[in-house]
Amino acid sequence: MIEIPHLRKTLKDAAILLLETVVVPTVLLALLLHFVGLVPALCAVLGWSAFVIGARRLMKRDLPRTLLLCTAMLVGRATFALITSSAVVYVLQPALGSVLMFVIFVGSAMLGRPITARLAKDFVRLPAELFKHHTVNRVFVEVALLWGGSRLIDAAMTIGFLHWGVEAGLMSRGILSGLLTALTVAVCAGHGWRKLRRSGVTLRLAGRQTPATAAA
Repeated sequence: MIEIPHLRKTLKDAAILLLETVVVPTVLLALLLHFVGLVPALCAVLGWSAFVIGARRLMKRDLPRTLLLCTAMLVGRATFALITSSAVVYVLQPALGSVLMFVIFVGSAMLGRPITARLAKDFVRLPAELFKHHTVNRVFVEVALLWGGSRLIDAAMTIGFLHWGVEAGLMSRGILSGLLTALTVAVCAGHGWRKLRRSGVTLRLAGRQTPATAAA
């Protein structure tokens, strides 16, 4: 039996990451694009990205690879959209990024070195020997394939909504993409949990220690 610690903290960190890299930038862009124009909106997105990294460093909080990757992609999108003076470019880039992520996830799974195993270490502290387990590695491969398929659906959804305008595209990125991501997380977690249990690997969520237990 393997105990998974800090589940509440893991979920909290994931929610904060979603707010920092998806929800807040999308809301900023949508509001400022409507009221003050493209350039101030994109500058606000860039400023927000700098604020997130700077605040974490000042507070001496962790800078997980997932956050750095998402922030780098966000800055790249905003900068390129600023250069081209096009909001469509800002919305379209995540679709292209999703296609790239599809290639990365599926490619790593095909090579037998799933990127999902590395990303999991950003959120869940698991014993190192667990990642060497054949069944666990197989689960990470399958999860990588699921994530790859999810990213391809995400790209198609974004491009489809862009046909109704930039606002529809932003709604797709800010709301529907987040819901798709949450659904994918649930499906992957359920699949992995079930597959490991069938293979004899039992995962148990760590409970909060009682004072008596802590004292012992």
